[in-house]
Amino acid sequence: MNLSNMIKTKNLKKSYGSLEVLKGVDLEIPKGEIISIVGASGAGKTTLLQILGTLDSPNSGELLFNDKNIADLSSKALARFRNEHIGFIFQFHQLLPEFTAIENVCLPALIGGRSMSESKTKALELLDTLGLKDRASHKPAELSGGEQQRVAVARSLINSPDVILADEPSGNLDSKNAKELHDLFFELRDKLGQTFVIVTHNLELASQADRMLTMADGRMTE
Repeated sequence: MNLSNMIKTKNLKKSYGSLEVLKGVDLEIPKGEIISIVGASGAGKTTLLQILGTLDSPNSGELLFNDKNIADLSSKALARFRNEHIGFIFQFHQLLPEFTAIENVCLPALIGGRSMSESKTKALELLDTLGLKDRASHKPAELSGGEQQRVAVARSLINSPDVILADEPSGNLDSKNAKELHDLFFELRDKLGQTFVIVTHNLELASQADRMLTMADGRMTE
């Protein structure tokens, strides 16, 4: 499936019990765009990101990838779709401590059915691109916070996803590493045509995006 057109949501609503978190979110994301989403805690940003990433589903409304309604996919097809088309970057890296950097980067490719040799070749290319080739055999505890986050970025790229969803990606980094990570996103967009949706409290990063959206009380504003 090619997502060259866009990701589109129509009137997404999500509640947890009596708590309305999303109250009708409409969003369009063209390919190759970097979008930032800001807003107070509890505004619905992370919930929206989880729904865009197919990790959660809305109570009503539609999520369309290239005009295909994701709700039509079986759970098995959805897991495959997520693995092939969506990359994730989290605030706390979520690297497996017992695995080396290259092994962590390989995981989504191996889950997707690629061979170890093919996965390692691609993982090493990505680590090289991100300036981490000489750290490939190091475990997370042997890496700095900035290096760990770049390993997480490499992992998110291993399957050449159509979109990368980043939840507070620089929230755990100092200002120098945060700036380097922000610059890296734009380099990847320019080099790979990568699309990013970034939830962040970092207004400096948010304002650098092609489009900054604000969530308030479960709704989206430009």
